Amino acid sequence: MTFPAVRSTDEDRPLRCLVTGATGYLGGRLVPELLAAGHSVRCLARSPGKLRDHPWAGQAQAVRGDVTDEESVRSAMEGMDVAYYLVHALGTGRGFEETDRRAARIFAEQARAAGVRRIVYLGGLTPSGVPEHELSPHLRSRTEVGRVLLASGVPTAVLRAAVIIGSGSASFEMLRYLTERLPVMVTPSWVRTRIQPIAVRDVLRLLVGCARLPHDVNRTFDIGGPDIVTYEEMMRRYAVVAGLPKRVIVPVPLLTPRLSSLWVGLVTPVPGALARPLVESLKHEVVCTERDIVRHVPDPPEGPVGLDRAIRLALRRVQDADVATRWSSASTPRAPSDPLPTDPDWAGGSLYTDHRERTVAASPQALWQVVEAIGGENGWYSSPLAWSLRGWLDTLVGGVGLRRGRRNATRLRVGDSLDFWRVEEIEPGRLLRLRAEMRLPGLAWLEMAVDRDPQGRTVYRQRALFHPHGLAGHAYWWGVAPFHAAVFGGMIRNIAAAAESAAEEPARVH
Repeated sequence: MTFPAVRSTDEDRPLRCLVTGATGYLGGRLVPELLAAGHSVRCLARSPGKLRDHPWAGQAQAVRGDVTDEESVRSAMEGMDVAYYLVHALGTGRGFEETDRRAARIFAEQARAAGVRRIVYLGGLTPSGVPEHELSPHLRSRTEVGRVLLASGVPTAVLRAAVIIGSGSASFEMLRYLTERLPVMVTPSWVRTRIQPIAVRDVLRLLVGCARLPHDVNRTFDIGGPDIVTYEEMMRRYAVVAGLPKRVIVPVPLLTPRLSSLWVGLVTPVPGALARPLVESLKHEVVCTERDIVRHVPDPPEGPVGLDRAIRLALRRVQDADVATRWSSASTPRAPSDPLPTDPDWAGGSLYTDHRERTVAASPQALWQVVEAIGGENGWYSSPLAWSLRGWLDTLVGGVGLRRGRRNATRLRVGDSLDFWRVEEIEPGRLLRLRAEMRLPGLAWLEMAVDRDPQGRTVYRQRALFHPHGLAGHAYWWGVAPFHAAVFGGMIRNIAAAAESAAEEPARVH
């Protein structure tokens, strides 16, 4: 095949990269990696507004468009050196294969017309020796898209991966929810199928590295981590890393892919339209048949990330209690395995919330004084009996209970103990976040925030968050949920009333 002439022989200059699918799982993680490598990035997205909460939003250009719209693709390709194709129509309905085919042809044609130097595509790893017509529609479509791009006349690298281990990956989320929620599983026979998972940070490293592949490289590459395991073994190893009791897994041959997808849909929040093609893809063994990519993008000195470490990294954000990025657009740098604002609601594992908000007839300063003085002898502005009972129960099972009180009656700092909580974050006048240290089947936080609404009124926001640990954690949340109105509802009402009372006192004195 003859490729178009290369624009520049300067192989060290920063490249101009187009990323499609930046609001998706991999695209949103690839953009900061490309920026860190010194490249400039343009994102093609149907809804560019979804990208504004990313920490890198101000460093990358976002343009509106769709890969099925020829004109928007043509415009987005102008001036680009490398074009990343990270989109697919999986989960959009029965016609997803035709949509994928049409989008790939448009992308290929416009890349060639614009003089793009390279296309990089992430596809699915297909089983060796299995005829294409026997593949699942999902894998068959991924294979066809790769073939279209390789025939584009633009040098193309097609990376083929099996299960990607990282918070937000649909395959990993399926693994996470099944293992977390079911201590005993009657499973389809595909849990015995061998697969070669890969950590998301290795996928991103390879995607970035492919931007500078030699001009004559136009081929597929199998990519995978160092472990070849069955899905059953993955679930068992997940349980060990997550600190869950040993899982009992009983495979049965009678569950068809359709029944399996219904089973996955019942147990997990992964949408059925996604679950079914993913389950169908697990019928065949998917193991790398070559590792030629390392000739061009060498492994790091420590080697590729193993399965256990990849799972640990995917779970790290919650286990370290740094949960702010799960619900807000924090500006702290994120690891590739962390959740992103654009991830679907079902990504990142279960995080139950009780959110309440109330307008307060007092100044933000008066409200903050009440918030910062909470706990200890000042109490929790909720049912005294409920808090005392919870503290007594915690002491009974060996926890800290309510006996610690607080260091100072009016001032808090990060790390202070506060009855059976600890101050995890404090922004004076605005935010107090506490992490529970009581005995629980999971991790819990209580967040209290002071703000103003558009009309200038003082607003108090309160959130209780709980990350369950195994089935016991889910049972605990739903068991105490009926009492939230009394405990947390009473707290928000009484905190607001205390602030309003304090605000009225100086007026009466005056």
